[in-house]
Amino acid sequence: MAMYWAEKLLLIKSETDYGADPNPTEAADAILASDVKLSPMEGQDVSRELERTYMGAQPTVAAGLHSKITFKVEMKGSGTAGTAPAIAPIFNACAFVESVSGGEVIYTRLGRGADHGSATVYINIGGILYKMLGARGTAKLTVNAQGIAYLECEITGLFTMPEDQTPPTATYGSQLTLVPVVSTTENTPLFTIGGVQMVMNSFTLDFGNTVELRNWIGSDSVIISAITESVQTKIEAVPLATWNPYDLAKAGTTQVLRLTNGIEAGNIVDVGIDALQIQRPSTIDQTQGIVDWTIQGVPQPISGNDQLTITFR
Repeated sequence: MAMYWAEKLLLIKSETDYGADPNPTEAADAILASDVKLSPMEGQDVSRELERTYMGAQPTVAAGLHSKITFKVEMKGSGTAGTAPAIAPIFNACAFVESVSGGEVIYTRLGRGADHGSATVYINIGGILYKMLGARGTAKLTVNAQGIAYLECEITGLFTMPEDQTPPTATYGSQLTLVPVVSTTENTPLFTIGGVQMVMNSFTLDFGNTVELRNWIGSDSVIISAITESVQTKIEAVPLATWNPYDLAKAGTTQVLRLTNGIEAGNIVDVGIDALQIQRPSTIDQTQGIVDWTIQGVPQPISGNDQLTITFR
């Protein structure tokens, strides 16, 4: 019987104890994703290097087994202010910690040595269930003019043997019914750097997590060993008297960055960076005859792990 790629279901649930399967369900933990790519059995084929009396390929042994999945999810809220979005387990697995205050769900960074969260990932493709335990990862938040804002994710988890399973049916709830925000002048009312409202074509915030497999005897895990966030944005050039990226880059001066995408309560996302170090503007370009700059920067901690805040409200 043929297996159809379109018949797949992705479930993600945060783990309470690292690597312990919390048994995600299609009713509560389904993730509506796109551009899904799965590598279910990553690792190495280690040659046995046997010296034989005849020629031929060396037999190998599979080692360092793990799984990797990449996908995109719409960067939107739950539809209800103060209620975490369905993609909350992804933030947990990407070294963020969640807090709720009033009508806001706030994600801030966890630093080195912190107890980073993890998730279990199930993906059923055509009746075969692939499981990833102890999963952690990284992501990029992208906002493009006249496009849907996305979180582009890369998740790595411990390998488990795939098994046959009757394809389940998901309940996507507001992920399906809540229309994503198309980034426009009206729907993206705030994008400022250094207090200056910019005309922006694209924005990318790279979480910059270094995700590594750690297989030691007695302990198998996926760890986030380093975090180096970065920002890249394409904006219309402005007079240097208004905002001068060259002076800022030479002096190493930091700037406050604010981005708001969405205008309806329950589906608003704010990005806040209080100290973005502006790096050298490398190119001057044009779009439709209008000069634009590609600006890059790195969020800097002020008092520790406070370099970045993502808020749903």
